[in-house]
Amino acid sequence: MQDLEKRITRLEDIEAIKQLKARYSHICDDMHNPDTIASVFAEDGIWESPDFGQAQGHAAIRELFKKFQKMFSFSQHNMMNPVITVDGNRATGIWYIMGPWDNAETGEKIWMTLRYDDDYVKVDGEWKYQHLRVVLRMAEPR
Repeated sequence: MQDLEKRITRLEDIEAIKQLKARYSHICDDMHNPDTIASVFAEDGIWESPDFGQAQGHAAIRELFKKFQKMFSFSQHNMMNPVITVDGNRATGIWYIMGPWDNAETGEKIWMTLRYDDDYVKVDGEWKYQHLRVVLRMAEPR
């Protein structure tokens, strides 16, 4: 029975991480809402991209997302192909995304594909981002 409990816990953890990514996507598509983004990160969490910047900790991540608000007037985060590995209260995930973005500064409408490599940590029973890495793979006009 203990093996069954471990398997169920693993499945519940994977589903909770998928829900975390969905909440993150909704926050991003809510004009990169700086008021709610910290809720999905651990206190010392890191958001990192060689293409868009880096921030560590809730205050710095909020400031980074304020910049994103000015950068993008629209985005649609369509997450796909998750590979999630759970190890106790830590986990990793790889995701891909393809979606439309509107550049608020230039008015340009683009398609972007990106890859996310995430580290997660369970804090008080809830999964959070410890380190979110995102790399731009393609940007083309739409």
